[in-house]
Amino acid sequence: MSNFLKYSSVGQEVRDYILVFLGISLYALGWSAFLLPYQISTGGVTGIAAVVFYATKLPMQDTYLAINAVLLLCSVKVLGWKFFAKTGFAIVSLYIMLDLFQLLLADPQGNPDQFLGKGQEFMACILGSITCGLGLGIAFSGNGTTGGTDILAAVVNKYRNVSMGSVIFMVDICIVASCYFVFFDWKRVIFGFVTMFMMTQTLDYYTNRIRQSVQFFIISKHYNEIAEAITSEAKRGCTLLDSEGYYSHVHSKIVMCIARQKESNTIFRIVKSIDPKAFITQSNVIGVFGEGFDVLKVKAKNEAKENIQA
Repeated sequence: MSNFLKYSSVGQEVRDYILVFLGISLYALGWSAFLLPYQISTGGVTGIAAVVFYATKLPMQDTYLAINAVLLLCSVKVLGWKFFAKTGFAIVSLYIMLDLFQLLLADPQGNPDQFLGKGQEFMACILGSITCGLGLGIAFSGNGTTGGTDILAAVVNKYRNVSMGSVIFMVDICIVASCYFVFFDWKRVIFGFVTMFMMTQTLDYYTNRIRQSVQFFIISKHYNEIAEAITSEAKRGCTLLDSEGYYSHVHSKIVMCIARQKESNTIFRIVKSIDPKAFITQSNVIGVFGEGFDVLKVKAKNEAKENIQA
C-alpha cells in the first residue's frame, strides 16, 4: 500500500509539472503573439518587464527573471521548498518560452510581428488576455504560478479564502495605472485595464469550472447498494437521511453525496446500473470545504485573539 501511495504521489507531481509547463507555454504565446507586438501592458512582473522592453528594448524575459528571482527568494520561507521548486521551474520555463516565441514570431527586422494587422490593438488585447488567462488557469491547476504577483496571490490564498484572480487584480490595478507615466497615452492604460480584467475573468472562470462541486439527493429502495457503490467506485462519501413519503407514508432513506462536477457521470452510471428508476436531483454547490475538497482558510476567533496577543 505504501508503494502505491508513493507511486501515486510521484505521478501527481509529474502531472503537475506537465500542467505548469503547458500553462506557461500558453501564457508566453499570449504575450509574444498578441500583447508585445501591439505594445499592450498589463499588471504583474510581466507587465513591468514589458514596459521596460518598450522603453529600452531590454528583452522582457531578462527583466522578468531578475525581479522574480528576488521575489522567489523572499517568499520561500512562507510557501516552502516544494512551492519554491515548482515556481522556479515555471519562471525558468517562461523565460525560455518567451525567448523562443519572440524569436519564432518576429518580423524580418527582428521586431514583434503584428500579424493581426495594423490598428488591431483591441482585438489583440482580447485574444492576448484570454490566452494568458487560460495559461494562468492551467498553471494554477498544476499548483504552480508564473511568479511575480502570482507569488503574492499564493501567499494570501494560503491563509485566506480569497481567489488568486482577485488578489492579482487588486495588486495589478496599481501597476497598470502607473503605466501612464511611461507611455503618456491614456489609450495604452485603457487597453491595459481591459487586458487585466479579461485575464482575471478567464482565470477565475477556468479555476471555478474545474473546482465546481455538485450535490446529489438519490431516492431509491436500493439506497444501501447505491451508497456502497458510490463509496467504493467513485471514492466519494455518502450520508443517509431519514425520509417519509407524504402520500405513501413509507419510511426510507435518501442518499446525499457531494462530488466534483467532473464525477457526475460516474455517479449517474452507478445509480442507473443499480436502480434505473431511482429519483435523483443534482444541484451546483458554492463552497465545499473538508476532506476531499477545499481547505477552510479563515481563522477562528480564539486563534485570531492569540495572534493579536502574541
